[in-house]
Amino acid sequence: MKIVNRTNQVDQYRRFNRTIPGRWFTWLSTVVVVLAFTGVTAGITAPAAQAANPTIVTLTFDDANADQLTAAQTMQSLGLVGTFFTPSGFINNPNYLTTSDMQGLVANGNEIAGHTVTHPDLTTVTADEATRQICNDRVNLSNLGFTITDFAYPFAAENASLETIVKNCGLNSARGLGDIKTRFSCAGCPLAESIPPVNAYDTAAPDEVDNTWTLADLQKSVTQAEPAGGWVQLTFHHISATSTDPLNVTPTLFNQFATWLKSRPATTMVKTVAQVIGGTVKPLVSGPPAPPEGTGNLIKNPSLETLVNGVPQCWAAGGYGTNTPTFSTVRPGHTGKVAEQLVVSGYVDGDAKLLPTLDLGGCSPTATPGNSYSIGAWYKSTTNTQFELYYRTGLGTWKYWTSSPWFSAATTYQKATWTTPPLPTGASGISFGLNLFSNGTLTTDDYEMFDVGTPPPPPPPPPAGGNLVQNPSLETAGTGSFPQCWQAGGYGTNTATFSTVATAHTGTKAEKLTITGYSSGDAKLLPTMDTSTCPPAAVAGHTYSVRVWYTSTAVTQFALYYRDASNNWVYWTSGPWLAASSTYTQASFTTPALPAGATAISFGLSLFSNGSVTTDDYAMYDSVGAPPLG
Repeated sequence: MKIVNRTNQVDQYRRFNRTIPGRWFTWLSTVVVVLAFTGVTAGITAPAAQAANPTIVTLTFDDANADQLTAAQTMQSLGLVGTFFTPSGFINNPNYLTTSDMQGLVANGNEIAGHTVTHPDLTTVTADEATRQICNDRVNLSNLGFTITDFAYPFAAENASLETIVKNCGLNSARGLGDIKTRFSCAGCPLAESIPPVNAYDTAAPDEVDNTWTLADLQKSVTQAEPAGGWVQLTFHHISATSTDPLNVTPTLFNQFATWLKSRPATTMVKTVAQVIGGTVKPLVSGPPAPPEGTGNLIKNPSLETLVNGVPQCWAAGGYGTNTPTFSTVRPGHTGKVAEQLVVSGYVDGDAKLLPTLDLGGCSPTATPGNSYSIGAWYKSTTNTQFELYYRTGLGTWKYWTSSPWFSAATTYQKATWTTPPLPTGASGISFGLNLFSNGTLTTDDYEMFDVGTPPPPPPPPPAGGNLVQNPSLETAGTGSFPQCWQAGGYGTNTATFSTVATAHTGTKAEKLTITGYSSGDAKLLPTMDTSTCPPAAVAGHTYSVRVWYTSTAVTQFALYYRDASNNWVYWTSGPWLAASSTYTQASFTTPALPAGATAISFGLSLFSNGSVTTDDYAMYDSVGAPPLG
């Protein structure tokens, strides 16, 4: 059996090709041809007088791609039906089927079937994770109102243990791929699956249909089976006139084939998988719960030392947009033998990153809603990078959450750290990684994630004329070298180093920023740009007086950002240049009116050349009622 790579969109996983032994099936007198289309069932009613050995074709569609609706319209017009193998974690996301789409498919006679929650290679995960993926997918789809009795293995990757899990989850069948003869492979294989199949939990099917298939190839998959009869399952992924995905066929080709199929003799019929397999609808079974949140570092295989097929166990590639990412292990690591290198070329947009596998808890760290987490990783990079974070919902769907500030390029290993905002209600896990969003090279190792608990309640609102900055004198320590409620910011090509120093304006601590290797951009200390109470709250339409005491060896200036109504941080404005100063000097700037919808401000003194700046005693006041300088 051939395991086929299937390309999915937006932050899916690294795919691997594996070969497992092909299988031979006992030929029975009945031949069924099945066209595989995830979630759609097509049927042709045969006349009462049929030949003894009918051929059944099942059209199946995998992965819930929205362009499969094009095929569904053609099938409806011809009175055909199919089976749509649907990962429940994909639905209602951009470019995928919606619940409403699926309801329409079922109303037209098609079948919705299981395909796991997040589409992993099940042979690479634990038995508990595989059970969650298979059982919970059926539960999710059933809770949406669909009757789920059949299943398809992602990438056709399966073994005897997985067959047992599928059966124990209450499913009646499971489809493989690559065990029926085509001109592409499996020359010695049967021409059709038997009815009933020898093994209902690994039913044979031709290779998935891709852009190398012709109308003649599709027709031959049927005609070669017709003399003896049997079951032919044809598997489609994309039906599009514009897609460049290798697993795409054009609407024209599909229409030609479906029209030809409709015209076949009455002994050749189109049915769904459920119509071929039959059986009762069994009770729903849930998979085991995800492991509870542990203590200490929550990342599994944090130093990337354990490899499976050359890839760090529990890690996968993610990304989106138009760019070419290449992942490889490199030696030595920051610690141990291994680190992971990402090279992005041909960049147009989007990003790429290494992430803890977006699964149901086998690898991704379990997390607690309302808690914040300190995340970190050691990195080297030829360009800017940042943490990008996702969270897992109760259904097992993964959603983009938030991003950290940028971390500057570094020629030697540096530690990037950031504290997340509180995890949203209903979330159950976190995945994060350092990304590249331009051409460049990024090497990472030694990841960490620690639960820092429930953030403290917000302080009472300051009195009129009060300082809105949290931890303004930087006395309360936070994560790494940063004060609580403060973080690094910056962009461009430069090497920024932050450190806590004792040469304070008041108190015992100040923050020093040193830039070396400057080519472009800037770096600065900022109140955390997140959704917590750390960044100073502000009112749209008001103006604010921002202030800080500083010493500097180079020119500096205020850089300001605001949090918009969608909780995204947006660059706002900059202050005039401020001269270098060998003794503490107070810098101040009055902002323009805060834009509509803004809810908070972050600001700091930036360096945009080689040099150093030391800052302390920050303040931000509503300009109405602000105290005098000094």
